[in-house]
Amino acid sequence: MENKTKLAFEKVQLARNPERPYSMDLFTTIFSEFMEIHGDRRYADDPALICGFARIDDDEVVVIGQQKGRDTNQRRFRNFGMSKPEGYRKALRMMKLAEKFGRPVICFIDTPGAYPGIDAEERGQAEAIAFNLREMAGIKIPTIAVVLGEGGSGGALAIGIGDRVLMLENAVYSVITPEGCAAILWHDKDKASRAAECLRLTASDLQEFGLIDEIVSEEPSDWKFSLEKESEVQASFEANAENLKRVIIRNLNELNALGERQRLQLRFQKFREMGNWKSGF
Repeated sequence: MENKTKLAFEKVQLARNPERPYSMDLFTTIFSEFMEIHGDRRYADDPALICGFARIDDDEVVVIGQQKGRDTNQRRFRNFGMSKPEGYRKALRMMKLAEKFGRPVICFIDTPGAYPGIDAEERGQAEAIAFNLREMAGIKIPTIAVVLGEGGSGGALAIGIGDRVLMLENAVYSVITPEGCAAILWHDKDKASRAAECLRLTASDLQEFGLIDEIVSEEPSDWKFSLEKESEVQASFEANAENLKRVIIRNLNELNALGERQRLQLRFQKFREMGNWKSGF
């Protein structure tokens, strides 16, 4: 039990490692011709959530990703990857454009959760998330969601309803952070490692429960992305990026081979089965 508890919290720490790649790193590596689109056409632009058009090999796609920022100024500008309502509405605007032009949508998830500030609540944070969930469930084009680092609660789920949900080997995906869970259950944030194990938030746990479709391996144990781009570090990043690209392309090809009706039925069935009680866990 102690080793499993330690392993779960180690995964959380790896998922939060600022040297791991963020969405923008992959938008300019895996994809080509990336063109960012700003604003939700209702209030403002949200730098915590980045959207745009791009190509992956010969396929035209729409990409959506949460961005944390590495230094202090970038973290403040990106609001630590915590989106506000305008961010989720911008994402939905891009999904509707993707549907109009028949382009698949690829979403990169990396957030501790949606921004909980009073200004976000005043502008309809919960409504924006709920609306995205409904619209993504019925969108007619192929959708792929990839959990890059942290997948936190509704803030992650708002762009996470995909035909295929992929998860990097050292990412985590949960309804709450281990620290938040520990504070609620035991009134002690120091029990975060115990909470991490109880939450079953690792990629292997989630695949066992049927909540994700595929785990994307990472070699070595971390991407070790670096702004200095040292040769060994950069080689590790590029190898992992290329592996993720192959997985995305394979899943896109499989989804494109399905008819629209069949794809929607499979999506509905997958999410409908989540939460069913199963013995043996």
